[in-house]
Amino acid sequence: MHLYRCLLYNQGLLPYLEALAWQRSLMSDRIHNPNLDDVLILLEHPPVYTLGQGANAEFLKFDLDKTKFDVHRVERGGEVTYHCPGQLVGYPILNLQRYQKDLHWYLRQLEEVLIRVLAVYGLQGERIPSFTGVWVEGRKVAAIGIKVSRWITMHGFALNVCPEMEGFTKIVPCGIADKPVANLAEWIPGITCQEVRFHVAQSFAEVFGVELVESVHEEFTVPE
Repeated sequence: MHLYRCLLYNQGLLPYLEALAWQRSLMSDRIHNPNLDDVLILLEHPPVYTLGQGANAEFLKFDLDKTKFDVHRVERGGEVTYHCPGQLVGYPILNLQRYQKDLHWYLRQLEEVLIRVLAVYGLQGERIPSFTGVWVEGRKVAAIGIKVSRWITMHGFALNVCPEMEGFTKIVPCGIADKPVANLAEWIPGITCQEVRFHVAQSFAEVFGVELVESVHEEFTVPE
């Protein structure tokens, strides 16, 4: 069976807007040339809040006009979310015409990747019907928000490995008030993003049936 190649970029800490510009550029290249290889970027962000396209600013517990926080409204689906070091973020740039042209299928596959990663650590990852993401013991450990254009994907998932949780108290994460967020370190003290990256990459390759090719990101400058 033919496995599609998927370029794996293991980045460190990357500013949100730099990662966004990089994703947009990769997506645009693939819209123009659908034969290009798929991509999976794994990274962490400095502290930042992002709102999905139709996200409700009421879910922010601070005044947008008077804040020192870094806040961006972007083109993904979903409500407000928080990124910070210790949270492993994955941005798959996939051509869904190679897999299934079905967004619900794609979201469930991303959840499956993370559920398999949790299983490595003996944790039971759960889905909650009508919500997107992954929960452990009723607490949300992974958020997912995507954008798809001409069947090319961008944005992706964020897994709370060992982040400082205080930033989440300033928002209603994903607009869900009655379901608390958690990080894996609460169950597995000492866990790091570095070790989890390996399991995420392996699980991603299994779930999507791709051959990961380690790649190096050339410095990308954000247009002024």
